[in-house]
Amino acid sequence: MKRTITFLLLIIFATANIYSQNYNISFAANGASTTVGTVKVDNLTQNTSLTLNGNDILHLGPVGINETSFNINNPMIYPNPMQGKAELSFHTEQEGDIQITINDITGKEILHIGNKYPKGNHKFQLNGLKQGMYLVNIKSETYSYSLKLISQNSNQNETAAIEYLGYENETSGKLKNTNTTVNMAYTNGDRLLFKGTSGNYSNIITDIPTSSKTISFNYTACTDYDNNNYATVQIGTQIWMAENLKTTHYKNGVAITYPGTNNTAWQNNTTGAYAWYNDTVTYAATYGALYNWYAVNTGNLCPTGWHVPSDAEWTTLTTYLGGESIAGGKLKSISTWNNPNIGATNETGFTALPAGFRRDIGSFGSIEKYSLWWSVTEWNNSYAWTRDASYDYSNMARIEYEKKAGFSVRCIKN
Repeated sequence: MKRTITFLLLIIFATANIYSQNYNISFAANGASTTVGTVKVDNLTQNTSLTLNGNDILHLGPVGINETSFNINNPMIYPNPMQGKAELSFHTEQEGDIQITINDITGKEILHIGNKYPKGNHKFQLNGLKQGMYLVNIKSETYSYSLKLISQNSNQNETAAIEYLGYENETSGKLKNTNTTVNMAYTNGDRLLFKGTSGNYSNIITDIPTSSKTISFNYTACTDYDNNNYATVQIGTQIWMAENLKTTHYKNGVAITYPGTNNTAWQNNTTGAYAWYNDTVTYAATYGALYNWYAVNTGNLCPTGWHVPSDAEWTTLTTYLGGESIAGGKLKSISTWNNPNIGATNETGFTALPAGFRRDIGSFGSIEKYSLWWSVTEWNNSYAWTRDASYDYSNMARIEYEKKAGFSVRCIKN
């Protein structure tokens, strides 16, 4: 019996050790900039995110659980676990719109409050949440935070409510103070995506932290003629754009032909053309543009210092990721794609999105389901090599397609 109890205690201790680690993550930069302005952190495993300043410290671990006090410098819920009431507090650096939502573990929205709030330390009272676990999301135009909340409320007949208690306009407790510690819920093994931005430069790094460390962003200039700035990510020995190209000009300033809804003009163009999906420019910010291969073949499509990858360079990428059969999942974003989005982990930070395509005859199709990217390598006079990804498989196939079709472009650094 004694041996059994000892064994169980060892299991409990080992389990607690797995889930209760606390790590501090700081940030640095090199390359085109040596400062870090902001960092967006996505927990790809838990599907939570927050944004902090580059000189802040990110604390990973249990957030708000069994705290004896709360610090209004950071978003905090106290007490947590709550019995019937709890107080949510945070600081805003400037006046602006703030939205607070509370969702249960199924994702169902339980409470919501939103308004334009002044600069200062704000307090809200949470009442009547039924027993269970919740995610409290605080969002504004410039940052977002997610906090876990546990309710141990024994009165299941109470009505859930959130009430604004007011604010204090103080100069202390700022969200953007130097070396502010920002908390994020973390369980060992969670995969995090860090997007560091400094002015025009953005760099993405993915990691599964196992200790306190410094994340160092390597900034690389990637700006097209239209002054669009692109995030970059290193995968193996290659440096890729982490979003699709959306320029309307070649890098020498010449405008790329835009046939619009004229399918005949699209089909007959052999000198380079681009399209917005379904001729709707609002798709551009998320999905970029769709280019025919003739625009790719000019050699002037990518920003200075970058080029459209060859078929061999795409193969280098998929080989590094373990082969075509699993590479698509490692490159796909975990959101935006239709379900079931098979194999998607985005563990590379490539953040492949389902931009759809424009067929060689001019019609559009498969946005949120499918995406293809050009290589600069021809298959024959009419076809060129591409790579594709889909919501319903995890591979990244190598396929030859008609040069007149419109596909996405990811540039690779020279």
